[in-house]
Amino acid sequence: MAGHSKWANIQHRKGKQDKKRAVLFARLSKEITVASKMGGPDPAMNPRLRLAIANAKGVSVPKDNIQRAIDKGQSSGGADYADIRYEGVGPGGVGIIIEASTDNKNRAATDIRTAFSKNGGALGTTGSVSFNFDQLGEIEYPVSAGTTDEVMEAAIMAGAQDVESDEEGHWIYTAREDFAAVSMALAEHFGSKVEPTSAKIIWKPKVTTAVSGDAADQLMKLLDVLDELDDVQNVYDNSELSEEEMARLSGG
Repeated sequence: MAGHSKWANIQHRKGKQDKKRAVLFARLSKEITVASKMGGPDPAMNPRLRLAIANAKGVSVPKDNIQRAIDKGQSSGGADYADIRYEGVGPGGVGIIIEASTDNKNRAATDIRTAFSKNGGALGTTGSVSFNFDQLGEIEYPVSAGTTDEVMEAAIMAGAQDVESDEEGHWIYTAREDFAAVSMALAEHFGSKVEPTSAKIIWKPKVTTAVSGDAADQLMKLLDVLDELDDVQNVYDNSELSEEEMARLSGG
């Protein structure tokens, strides 16, 4: 089981440090609303809603916001959302997967295609990029969950495939079909002492693509534009940046 990957560091930096808090809260609230509308308002009977609430709590979304999002999903006349995956190639040949949840497929497709075309990329067809990724369960725990060895032992016992740890936390990976069982086993192991920061199904690259210089600048701009679109829920890419490039891009 490897140390925390460079790819995961990049994703973590983009996902946690650069994303505006208000945008993150809105995105999590939208997922709760969609889950509530599709599967009902009871988390015990709705796995998607249960997961969405856990992720919202992981980044301290207020309880009132969570309840309003659940209620919104139950209100009559609400929009019907569809989950759609888009795939494309960004600057430097980087593969990008976008997960969208939208009530207007034409708008979502147009906005995403425009983002690619204006920022050095090209939107592809379904399957054109995803073959270079594995779809896995990812459960993130804070550093307070324990040492690397302690978390690794707990993860192995729970049936996880891999663990990656660094000074910011622990990332536990599972087979897609084992995600729910491993999440429950870890919750029982840690009890109320520590809650996961997030738990979700992700696209993790099998191979990474090194980018630098102008291509890296353009790629980061494309990812930012995609991330800010209202219909977009998640963005995954297989870029690999050197420590020097990461420092340059972050202004360090």
